[in-house]
Amino acid sequence: MTYADDRLDPALLRLIAVVLLGGIMGILDGTMVAVAVETLTGEFGTSVSTIGWASTGYLLALTVTIPVTGWAVDRFGAKRLWLAGLLLFMLGSLASGLAWNVPSLLGFRVLQGIGAGILDPLVLTLLARAAGPHRAGRVMGLMGAVLPLGPVLGPVLGGAVLDGFGWRWMFLVNIPIGALALLLALRVIPADATNRIHTVSPAATADPAGVADPGGSRSRLDLVGLALVGPGVAAVVLALHQVAATGRLGAWQALVPLVLGGLALGVYAAHALRATAVPPLIDVRLFASRSFSASVTVQGLVGVASFSLLFVLPLYHQQTHPQDGGALAAGLVVAPMGLGSVLAMPVAGRLSDRLGARRLATGGAVVALAGALALTQVGAETHGAWPALWAFVAGAGLGFVGAPTMGSLYRTLPPHQVPQGSSVLYMLNQLGASIGIAVVALIVDLSGDTDPMRGFHGVYWWVVACIAVILAGSTLLPGAPEPPDEPLTATPPQVAAGTDRR
Repeated sequence: MTYADDRLDPALLRLIAVVLLGGIMGILDGTMVAVAVETLTGEFGTSVSTIGWASTGYLLALTVTIPVTGWAVDRFGAKRLWLAGLLLFMLGSLASGLAWNVPSLLGFRVLQGIGAGILDPLVLTLLARAAGPHRAGRVMGLMGAVLPLGPVLGPVLGGAVLDGFGWRWMFLVNIPIGALALLLALRVIPADATNRIHTVSPAATADPAGVADPGGSRSRLDLVGLALVGPGVAAVVLALHQVAATGRLGAWQALVPLVLGGLALGVYAAHALRATAVPPLIDVRLFASRSFSASVTVQGLVGVASFSLLFVLPLYHQQTHPQDGGALAAGLVVAPMGLGSVLAMPVAGRLSDRLGARRLATGGAVVALAGALALTQVGAETHGAWPALWAFVAGAGLGFVGAPTMGSLYRTLPPHQVPQGSSVLYMLNQLGASIGIAVVALIVDLSGDTDPMRGFHGVYWWVVACIAVILAGSTLLPGAPEPPDEPLTATPPQVAAGTDRR
């Protein structure tokens, strides 16, 4: 069976553009500030470790907020929550740009992180609901062409803004962008009146965990879950960042939050399995579905591999080619990897709507594995073009894994569990990024200063191992999806509702 119309309609394309405009701010802001640490240290007369909390506090606040978003979507509606997240992020940006001392900057960055924690999983929720299961791959592919640019362009744009306008504008630049995103969202994002969800086939709406729809809006908040899952994940993220900061896996600064976070998550899992009166914040029975478990695991490992490369490639350039430019040049080294993902993800997402995730993700993992293996052979004297080429190959391969995997997740989830699935996916992505950075720091630190290439090769082999697990996991992803019952010529109902400008 063939599709009558293989194109995305203009209403859906407008929604994608508006949602990505708001979502990219938080992703860029999380990495832009990294280049201003030295400037902020001198401005406020404090230590690097203290200023580092401007980024760590932002990330932890974001992580704690993510689980609540799934409940809040059902309680308040996606559009209202999106607008509230934008306003909160803009308020935090304005306040951070006007900060007068270190405590005020750290507090306002936490406010920014809460806003980003609302926006980031909502990007996935809004687009998945509007696209429907048979457009999920294409929409996730288009999203994947934009969002991977955040970690790559963040340091580059941050350096340009810092050099040209000063550190305050690294935050204030969000105000005009956010205002535009807010005005467009009021016009384009569907109204929340009935919180309608795109109609899908019975096969697609079957609950993979065998859990019945709790009946629409979940008006009661799981307070026990709120007290456990967000802080638990945040504690694990903090532990991984402490590993990166100390270079020691057994440091008490890492072990204490790791143990506390693990205990909190274990207690939450037991609570969620027993919950009856109040629906759990995140239903752990989702993991009973092989497709869901495989999708979120593979996507989490894509985050581990990607951020490992994003972190190590600039270090490799700075230590082996110090004569070829400073921090900006090192930041540009990772651009080919981002370019590979940007080119691959829209193509892979479009194909996955017909071919399914399994074959595409398996092929992408093979390509990424080839690129990572090639990186293990580079040396201190290798011309800079070769690592850039292999990074491009690895990025393209991981892009062919990422978009189909995200598309398969939203094809198999029942509509009422899309917000929870988005929260799980984004939390695992945060954990994957933190694991990747922590492992890179640990391997490089253990190698010492005598043989830096030994450390870099160790990191590349670590990436090879991650991609090998991705390759094995990709065989568990869903195959070709069922064709739609009707030709995809009409505008999805929820996108059409965007013309209602209440």
